[in-house]
Amino acid sequence: MNVLKQEKLYTIDDIYALPDGERAELIDGQIYYMAPPNYKHQRLVMELSGTLRDYIRSRSGNCEVLPAPFAVFLNADEKTYVEPDISVICDKNKLDDRGCTGAPDFIIEIVSPSSRRMDYSTKNALYSDAGVREYWIVDPEKEHTTVYRYEEDAAPAIFSFDYSIAVGIYKDLEIRISELLK
Repeated sequence: MNVLKQEKLYTIDDIYALPDGERAELIDGQIYYMAPPNYKHQRLVMELSGTLRDYIRSRSGNCEVLPAPFAVFLNADEKTYVEPDISVICDKNKLDDRGCTGAPDFIIEIVSPSSRRMDYSTKNALYSDAGVREYWIVDPEKEHTTVYRYEEDAAPAIFSFDYSIAVGIYKDLEIRISELLK
């Protein structure tokens, strides 16, 4: 008789039971631990968040810009919990004291050496399936940004940090990553 080893499936309760200071994400019942971010990563999170927030405020917009750590419950289950580096949420009904329930409109992940596979593969599929409208992968090591506009059902576009990238959910906002790092 062959017996298959059954993987343990984790839930949101397991994430909340982690020791203080330990960060992890939960995807399809599996825990993925997160390494602490470096200086360049955090600087990009700050500058991109500020650029988006300032743009939204200047137009009296109703979207919220929320940097990690911020809980995003993409599915209506207890098996998936992520902390995108930056989430833009335009439907205030998705927000409560726990975080965001449902897909943010726009997500930005800043690639770290330890998150490369997760950001480009696992999270890309996860965000697309959950209904995220736009997803940027900002890669400081390669100095380029990969842009997915899922609503357009088009191939991803890759831009160097020196290129002004149009934000798809805001037709009149462009961001040049190299300008943010000066």
